[in-house]
Amino acid sequence: MHRFKLDLADLATTWFACSPIQEAALSLRMWTHPGVYHLQSPAFERLRPAFERLPDRNLLLSLVSASRWVPDFLTPRPVTPSPDFRSELATVRALPPEQLRPELELAFLLDPRPMPAVLADGLADPARLLARIADALEEYWEHCLAPAWWPQARAVLEADLVYRARVLAQQGAAALFADLDHRLHWADGILAINRHWSAWDEEITVDGRGLVLVPTFFARGAITMISNDRAPQVSYPARGQAGMAGPRPPATPRALERLLGAPKARLLALLAEPGSTTDLAYRLGVTPGAVSQHLAVLHATGLVTRARHGRSVLYARSPLGDELCGEPRRS
Repeated sequence: MHRFKLDLADLATTWFACSPIQEAALSLRMWTHPGVYHLQSPAFERLRPAFERLPDRNLLLSLVSASRWVPDFLTPRPVTPSPDFRSELATVRALPPEQLRPELELAFLLDPRPMPAVLADGLADPARLLARIADALEEYWEHCLAPAWWPQARAVLEADLVYRARVLAQQGAAALFADLDHRLHWADGILAINRHWSAWDEEITVDGRGLVLVPTFFARGAITMISNDRAPQVSYPARGQAGMAGPRPPATPRALERLLGAPKARLLALLAEPGSTTDLAYRLGVTPGAVSQHLAVLHATGLVTRARHGRSVLYARSPLGDELCGEPRRS
């Protein structure tokens, strides 16, 4: 079990971010452990031909241990709420080569098999191996994730952040941590991650470093870094992952469709969770332009709210919109 000790100042500087390089690194689990993250399976099956054409795909596969651990240096802590892939990849490339061996050995510490030969042999020249890993991850991003998967994924992750900010503002930190994941427990200034598989039982004092909370598609519960020496970070399962499976318009009450029309009624039903124009268009199977027109009407009538997060504008139902959809008013 990992326990993060937060005083009031630490709690005040706890913040959220989404990390493209974390998603790239953790998504390698989709190829080594198929079926574990089933909500992403349809999207990644569509990516399989591009992945299998990557020249260094075997090196990428070697980075995931049998227990699904990924070396910490591949998931650096975000330094802004919405970092870009290039800046995070630069952090990976900047790892001192002499640190590569202990990073890899720690990731495979509990593995029943030895470290894969492509990594073990490559450690004879750690600087070259590090460059190969970074180059392979960059190719994976450019040819597989960035073109078709990341735009939709980013919209879902940013919507998660808007939802979490609302929970924190309306209900406080205790409600926020309880809502993030069943593995997290908050009491008496301690945020504990219950990890039955962990070989460590550690209490980590945040001590002014800030705790970063990062949503991900590739975890079945809250996780943190393998090493306790890194700055505090917790990743948790993102909300709204089912929407990544493809267009699937929600069921809406007939009375609501008569009042608003079917397109606006379906859109309002989807906005129980925040979403961007691109995300909503994908989920409804229509054009972003059509969604924008309907959102403008719903916003003008007070049924939805909007807020900017990074480069996206995210929409969500207002309390009035909740009531119209038959949900209780949020306090």
